[in-house]
Amino acid sequence: MADRKAVKIVSGQPDFLQFNNLACETAGGKREPPEFIASAFTEYGKWMDGWETRRKRIPGHDWCIIQLGVPGIIHGLDVDTSFFTGNYSPSASVQAACLDEAPALTLEGDRTGTAASESQFEAVAKLHSESWEELVPVTELKPGYSDTCHNYFPIAYPSRVTHLRLNMYPDGGIARLKVYGVGQKDWSALPTQDQLDLVALVNGGVCLGYSDAHFGHPRNMIGLGRSANMGDGWETARRLDRPKNLQVDGKGILQLPGYEWAVLRLGHPGVISQIEIDTNHFKGNFPDSCKIEACYLTPEEEGKYVSGRWSSDPGNKWRVLLQPQKLQAHHRHFYSCDSLALSGPVSHVRLVIAPDGGVSRLRLWGRPTSTRHTSKL
Repeated sequence: MADRKAVKIVSGQPDFLQFNNLACETAGGKREPPEFIASAFTEYGKWMDGWETRRKRIPGHDWCIIQLGVPGIIHGLDVDTSFFTGNYSPSASVQAACLDEAPALTLEGDRTGTAASESQFEAVAKLHSESWEELVPVTELKPGYSDTCHNYFPIAYPSRVTHLRLNMYPDGGIARLKVYGVGQKDWSALPTQDQLDLVALVNGGVCLGYSDAHFGHPRNMIGLGRSANMGDGWETARRLDRPKNLQVDGKGILQLPGYEWAVLRLGHPGVISQIEIDTNHFKGNFPDSCKIEACYLTPEEEGKYVSGRWSSDPGNKWRVLLQPQKLQAHHRHFYSCDSLALSGPVSHVRLVIAPDGGVSRLRLWGRPTSTRHTSKL
């Protein structure tokens, strides 16, 4: 079968955009891109899709506390000022902390047009957020025009983060804060015999490479819950090398020259005992078939594959975990251990779909092994 080389990130975009958004909507944040509605006004002024503060007339600057939906290691931030052109925040900084034992903060309902309440200020004061670690120093932001709205910041902070403090100087508007990274779970507290989804976003799974993501990124497949719609899954473009007349084999699987693929690293190496492939919402655009390959890579080996964008297999590492399977539209497909070809621990999987199409969720249920993979990414 003809493979397609890994796609490249659009020129000028940082590599960290391939990671999970730890503050995504399914984890408590905002998923949809900002929008602008010219006729939308409230009693407080123009409605803007984001966080906008009043024009400050007292000492100080504005800030907010954000609890990540998925705690983890942050690799980059996008402070998006979309549509805030004459009212964007001139400068911003970001601080971080790991507060696993911190009490939950409450928003006390819709407080649009007002500042935080006294009880909220008192609760936040106990966190000493002004002293948290600095991820991004005070930095000028660019206005929210389409060619300048994304303010990207690569982060080199090795510690787990649960909360962020976003400071704007002195006031203004920010449409979105996207937090790109890898979830990190405390595996030491989990009995090794427990079965769980080893590739889930919340358990540290991450997409490391793919051939095509025209309509949806493969990282969506490891998100929380079932997909909300097709945009909440992995969907590729239609391959142009499809035969003019399609043929099937004895199992009803289309015989095709090409396929698409996505590589994911498990949150922890483990033995996979059950697989779920969900084509929820993909009714006229689901893949005809799929297979899954797996391998065990050291951090050094992973680094070589990543640098080569998974375009070759120099170590001949990949082994078939799940033989080619015919898929159905809008359906949850389950495969038990009797259907799986590998019984040893693995650290990475490659989902291969033919010829193209969409998958909403991939679940790899299994038991974590004692060896922990520590990536250098």
